[in-house]
Formats: sequence, structure tokens, C-alpha cells
Amino acid sequence: MDAHALDLALTRIAHQILERHGDLSAVCIVGMQTRGVYLAQRITAKINAMEGVSLKTGILDTTLYRDDYRLAFRQPEVRVTDIPFDINEKNVVLVDDVLFTGRTVRAALDAIMDHGRPRTIQLAALVDRGHRELPIRGDYVGKKITTSPKQEVALRISELDGEDSLWLTELEGEE
Repeated sequence: MDAHALDLALTRIAHQILERHGDLSAVCIVGMQTRGVYLAQRITAKINAMEGVSLKTGILDTTLYRDDYRLAFRQPEVRVTDIPFDINEKNVVLVDDVLFTGRTVRAALDAIMDHGRPRTIQLAALVDRGHRELPIRGDYVGKKITTSPKQEVALRISELDGEDSLWLTELEGEE
């Protein structure tokens, strides 16, 4: 995907959120570290521009909630969590870049519940590549792609990488 295709996918997600929620006063958007944060900010900006509202975006780090961080032999890199609004009784839309096994989303569910009790938690993913290990699905998906477990979906975004693109690559050492 190039920059234009990425923008179209984010616009699609913004429209899907608007279609589902007539009342945006009960909607909170939270981006999952790292690239999900920037995607959440872009989706929020699109909704704000389309509807003339001022939704804010929160940031969620799932590092210490992951079921695999204890298995690593190195210290995990903990990032910022910043949710500067009340999520109680709100419809929280978690935003992630790539939905794969579902384990990061499971960690995000645990992490968000430590901040309150939302009415609903929904998932927006730029890309759903399948291969789920847990019963998790995206409520809003920009693009579904078919991959093999031996491939990687790599998102590059201008805020971090200087460009917007999405690449499907073969993992090193895989046959």
C-alpha cells in the first residue's frame, strides 16, 4: 500500500466508526503503541473534520500486559500510556496497525480495564492479516490481506519513518 491507499483505508475506518455511533460524545479513541497511536490520531482528525467535533486521542502501552514479555531474555521497552479522559461508560475504540494473532489486543483489553469500565471496547485495525490464536476480530478494518505465517506485514508511517507505506515481506531465515 502506498500513502494514498493508507489514507483511503483510514478514511474508511473513520466512516465506519461514524456509521456505528450516532452520538460521538460517548466515543473515545485510543491508539496502541507505537504505530497505532499515529493511526488513531489520523482517524480522530478525520472524524473531527467531518463532524465538526473535538474528539481526543489517548495512548495505550501494552508491554507489561503481554503474555510473552516474561519469556524474553531482555528488559522490555515500556512506553507511555496517556489516556487524559474518562473512559467509564464510554465506547472505546482501540486502534492498532496490524491484527495478527490477537495477543496484543488481548493485552490491550487488560490494560484498558485498568483505566476504568467502558461501555464497549471496539477494535480498529489498519490491516487484518488473519492467523488468529485468540477469538478476537476487528470491528473496523481498513484492509484484509492474505498472508502466510512466514511473512511479515511492515507499516511505515511518516511520523516515525519519513513515509507512509505498507509492505509484505518474507521473514529472514524462513523457507
